Amino acid sequence: MKARLLALVLFAPWLAQAQTPFTVKGTIGQLNAPAKIYLFQGMQPTDSATFKYGTFEFKGTTDLPKPAELLIKRNGKLESGLLGFVDATRIYLEPGLVVITSADSLKNARLQGGPVTSDYQRLQTALKPLLAKQKALGAEYQQASAQQRETPAFKARMQALGQALFKDYAQGTAAFIKANPTSWVSLYSLQGMSQPQYADVGPLYEALSPKLKTSAPGRRYGELVNRLKAVAVGAQAPAFRQQTPAGNTVSLADYRGKYVLLDFWASWCGPCREENPAVTKVYNDYKGRNFDILSVSLDDEKGRAKWLKAIEDDHLAWTQVSDLKGWQNEAARLYNVQGIPQNFLIDPTGKIVAFNLKGADLRTTLARYIK
Repeated sequence: MKARLLALVLFAPWLAQAQTPFTVKGTIGQLNAPAKIYLFQGMQPTDSATFKYGTFEFKGTTDLPKPAELLIKRNGKLESGLLGFVDATRIYLEPGLVVITSADSLKNARLQGGPVTSDYQRLQTALKPLLAKQKALGAEYQQASAQQRETPAFKARMQALGQALFKDYAQGTAAFIKANPTSWVSLYSLQGMSQPQYADVGPLYEALSPKLKTSAPGRRYGELVNRLKAVAVGAQAPAFRQQTPAGNTVSLADYRGKYVLLDFWASWCGPCREENPAVTKVYNDYKGRNFDILSVSLDDEKGRAKWLKAIEDDHLAWTQVSDLKGWQNEAARLYNVQGIPQNFLIDPTGKIVAFNLKGADLRTTLARYIK
């Protein structure tokens, strides 16, 4: 009996990695060569097929259900990558057959498949009104003249509507995850949430089924959740040291005893540069009131000159540091920065009290803490 149990334990990892066959086929209008369709898993194409009277087919195996992208190139060439007009759609590779049909394009395609595909369609249906709003917002921006786009009122409107849409999208996705804790689509949707914060994604992850959490992608996301927890509101801000452009070493601990805004940015980041005037105004208003800013740049060694020029051009009078490792900046990795601009407000005891403060939000939050 013990020998059988031992054999089962040793066999279990192999079972967890067992490959199951999948088939993806479909018809997209009357497309023919040279038009090709590509199957992407991650950022790389893993298969391709040439159309014949609109039909195509992929066969393969997968160790577990997972998302993939289909991309059509009418000239058959992938050299242009994902730039320009893109005819693409997301599918889920799962055991069995997934069928895609459309009279003209992938973006208008109808999907049929197994339970994971059905879950994905339910999520898309729930988010469809928000996608329509996103399309309308994009159309409004495109229809505006170059002069209109530069006005403060237009920029403020676009930013406010965009932020509201982002929030609604996150709430809609979270509602699906809560209602479907056993669905693979829930796990992958959780992974796809941009700039995740522990307060938002931690409870969603914990509510997932054990099967999802113990899967390879589930374990990886669990590691991310633990890193997010370390920089959540209420946590002690992780310590780090980096150098100024002059080569002086600055430690976050040097700011203990005052409020400090830890700001992550880069010279090449358009939204960061747009936010800098608001940050500068806040700095000037609060710099003598137990408040300071420490900015960490995600520029790399090749971009050092541009970093220095951006500091000068944007009149950033507070301390600037970087290890010039780009996205591999050690402080950014410590704080799990996945998008910029990003910031953390740290109180005099070294505790994180707020994060991701932009525009009016930044000023309102500082007014609440600094009297």
